[in-house]
Amino acid sequence: MSPPSELPTLLGTTVRRSLVVGRVSLALSCFMVVIYAAGFGAGGAILISIGVYLLPIFAVAGGIGGALVYSNDRLKGVLEYVVAYGIGPRRLLINALAASAVQVSIILVLGVGAGVTTYLLSGHALVPGLWETLLGYSLPMSYLAAGLLTTVGVYWTSLASPRSGMNSPLGVLPMIGLLPPGAVLILALAAPPVHVAQLVGAAELAIFIALLVLWTHRERFMPAERLLSPG
Repeated sequence: MSPPSELPTLLGTTVRRSLVVGRVSLALSCFMVVIYAAGFGAGGAILISIGVYLLPIFAVAGGIGGALVYSNDRLKGVLEYVVAYGIGPRRLLINALAASAVQVSIILVLGVGAGVTTYLLSGHALVPGLWETLLGYSLPMSYLAAGLLTTVGVYWTSLASPRSGMNSPLGVLPMIGLLPPGAVLILALAAPPVHVAQLVGAAELAIFIALLVLWTHRERFMPAERLLSPG
């Protein structure tokens, strides 16, 4: 066995595999976000202001690749070999989160690019609060919600038996990731404009704290001995 300092991180491999395994959801999200962003951008200031709140929904829907790779490896027994080789659960979680972040970034670049470009080409002036909303909500919420989805998926897969299809988290994972941005979107549309910033900040802070708690207790949810067990 190689010394710990020479062990591969498998980060690049995980990212590449996530793009392959999650290609369907990624492709659909990319297609939909470009269509919707271009439509909202051409519609003017009001529509594009709503569109920036929809970006995290598309980003999360297409950022499931990291969790898919981890789940597939757990099901096929690959994790047993990887952990036995010396790559720890912490590195596996980081790889899954990084893979998800790459997919989210692809969707955000396409969405923001299509929306802003169409908006400007349609002759509209930039809305003062547009960039504030993008930087304060769309981008952080996309990564936070995708991180929550991936973390819950990795933990659930680690604790579940790979032999039982009923224990697979893949059916409900998208809902876990879509719930935060979906709830914020509904509340933001219903709340008075003066309270939207506080609502967004509170939601992002809550998700961030939840992620910190989950990551702090990683050993409880990703015990190495569990990953080494085939059942």
